[in-house]
Amino acid sequence: MKGKDPSPEVQITVQGRGGDGGVAAGAEDHVFRQVRYRRWVTWLVPSFVVANVVMFLVTMYVNDCPKKSGFCIARFLGRFSFQTLKENPLLGPSSDTLYKMGALAVADVVQRHQAWRLFTCIWLHAGVFHVLANMLSLVFIGIRLEQEFGFVRIGLLYVISGFGGSLLSALFIQSSISVGASGALFGLLGSMLSELITNWTIYANKLAALLTLIVIVIINLAMGILPHVDNFAHIGGFLSGFLLGFVFLIRPQFGWVSQRNALPGRATPSLKPKHTMYQYVLWVISVILLISGLTVGLAMLFHGVNANEYCSWCHYMSCFPGSKWSCKSQQVSCMMNQTGNVLDLTCLSNGKSNDYILSNDNPSVIQNLCNQLCS
Repeated sequence: MKGKDPSPEVQITVQGRGGDGGVAAGAEDHVFRQVRYRRWVTWLVPSFVVANVVMFLVTMYVNDCPKKSGFCIARFLGRFSFQTLKENPLLGPSSDTLYKMGALAVADVVQRHQAWRLFTCIWLHAGVFHVLANMLSLVFIGIRLEQEFGFVRIGLLYVISGFGGSLLSALFIQSSISVGASGALFGLLGSMLSELITNWTIYANKLAALLTLIVIVIINLAMGILPHVDNFAHIGGFLSGFLLGFVFLIRPQFGWVSQRNALPGRATPSLKPKHTMYQYVLWVISVILLISGLTVGLAMLFHGVNANEYCSWCHYMSCFPGSKWSCKSQQVSCMMNQTGNVLDLTCLSNGKSNDYILSNDNPSVIQNLCNQLCS
């Protein structure tokens, strides 16, 4: 099969237990065993990294800051120079360019039926720092998963998790555009947690691994309560990936593998099933929850539902106010004066003003510029 290397193998260390009939008796009950799985050649995750970097370069080429804006950072880069830090502190293109390239704009998804933006936004990034952080995370998490489970399952998990993150983000954050692969990355992180749970019998030191993963997840989600971070995309991607892990990353239980690897002539007890009952139960529950959640979420989105109206406290999951920052970016307003494709914005709360060159007058793009100007 394409993408599979038949010779290398992944070895997962597991510890035999005296009560398991599939484990040899006596002293062998107290030693570590090796369960061997085929090792896949990783090509999809590196391809995703290349695709994201190429899309960022294409976005910067389309942005063409020297031609469309008066002031740019690193003008020696020509078309690839960056917008000012006031407009984009991540060193990247303008909001107008991101919108043109396929950023998530809820108004367009609902009113213009551009559902494709739920997918395209996960391949776009707001700046150099944004794409660098996400791609490093993708390499560290994704390559290990693709080596163990193959490109088909990890590819589907990445894309569906990214879609789930975009969907939850669109339900709660509707006044500005959104881009980034963070939802898909949190999906991979969530799948690692569910994979450990559903394949519990094949791992040694499982409690330590479980606690480590939980701490990593909590820290990453906690960072999402800072302003200007779309934590709803993180949460939606994580939940999608967590459920998908029970579906895509299921492995045979230890007793079944032990029977398959038993030495010739060794007597084996009664045959064990390939998967345990709890693995089947988790698989069914996860499929039902995932399909139901995505279906209900899409129905709410296309009916123009703002989820904040049904959950008055949910906005704290994406931004929790502190002494050093404010979470009121969605409540700002600006005075607008447009001449041709030149837009002059003045923030009513702090008096700051700036000129922007727009290729369209989409409300989501203008509101996002106003948010940046007033923040």
